[in-house]
Amino acid sequence: MSSAVTQSEFEALVARLGAAATSGDGHAFAACFTEDGVYHDYIYGPHKGRDSIADMLQNLFHRDAADYDWRFFDPVTNGQIGYARSLSRFVSKIPAFNGRRVVIDGTSRFVLKDGLIGEYHESVNGGVAMAQLGVEGARMEKVFRRWADRFLADPEALRYAKGFRE
Repeated sequence: MSSAVTQSEFEALVARLGAAATSGDGHAFAACFTEDGVYHDYIYGPHKGRDSIADMLQNLFHRDAADYDWRFFDPVTNGQIGYARSLSRFVSKIPAFNGRRVVIDGTSRFVLKDGLIGEYHESVNGGVAMAQLGVEGARMEKVFRRWADRFLADPEALRYAKGFRE
């Protein structure tokens, strides 16, 4: 069994994660994860292992966003699981939305293992980001359907959904 992470260790870990994300340092970002850690991103999907996580930050996040900043607030942990509220902001570099400024809030869930992140999950209102970008309704619908399909395929969501009464 993995050793418990203290509250102060968790606060330092999420601060390090946010700082690495902001600076675009994929290696420092990935170093916050276990070797086999998984980052579940609501836009780019899951990335497993430090190399994939570093690549996601450097070649997806920072490819699409300038002036990126990500900060965590009110982190709490029981030693095995942690949660934190986050705010992030960026200026889009995606050609169709170039120059658009976006601010997003979210809640992050961290599954902790040996003092690092074993799994990262986020809940972010991507619709708020898309509205700020100016994404057309039909395109939003396609993205929301993809997100819904990904969410409903998750084993935990599947087990929970089976509880509906017919």
